[in-house]
Amino acid sequence: MLSGRRLDLADPSPVDIEPEDIALGLARQHRWNGQTRGAFGFSVAQHSILVRDIMAGAHPGLDRRWQLAALLHDAPEFVCHDLITPLKNLVGDVFRDVENNLLRAIHLRFGLPAVVPVPVRKAIKTADKVAAATEAISLAGFTREELGPVLGITVPPLDQEIEAWASDIACERFLAELYGLLD
Repeated sequence: MLSGRRLDLADPSPVDIEPEDIALGLARQHRWNGQTRGAFGFSVAQHSILVRDIMAGAHPGLDRRWQLAALLHDAPEFVCHDLITPLKNLVGDVFRDVENNLLRAIHLRFGLPAVVPVPVRKAIKTADKVAAATEAISLAGFTREELGPVLGITVPPLDQEIEAWASDIACERFLAELYGLLD
């Protein structure tokens, strides 16, 4: 990592997780394989902020630690990259195990339980799907009619347009969100 940390993917340690490494990696990872409208690819960092916003909006008064869990839901991708779901399904359990082990280390690094409670995980997953539906329509060229049959998304999208940020802006905003939730 640019921080100088050396992360063991086979046995990740919370002490080797740095916020700046996560923010930089996620800001430079593009969702939808970079196949989005606009001057910039839509980053995993910006997606993570959107998911946290959706989660917080759907659950007023939500505990900050669960907002933090929502923000960090894709944090392993700072190292593992954002594989599209069909590819993840082909790669299988080994990849998911690496991601899950890394997510547990990230959670511990930021004072979250290694595994968040099932209701919180389900709420984050729903917010993630709403974000994906919104991104699909706003950025990736899909129609509402294609969400279910093509993408398997059954939740409605938000009624908003998204403009992708440059990676430096995404990095700054992700760090601001992260540190804001840690205060």
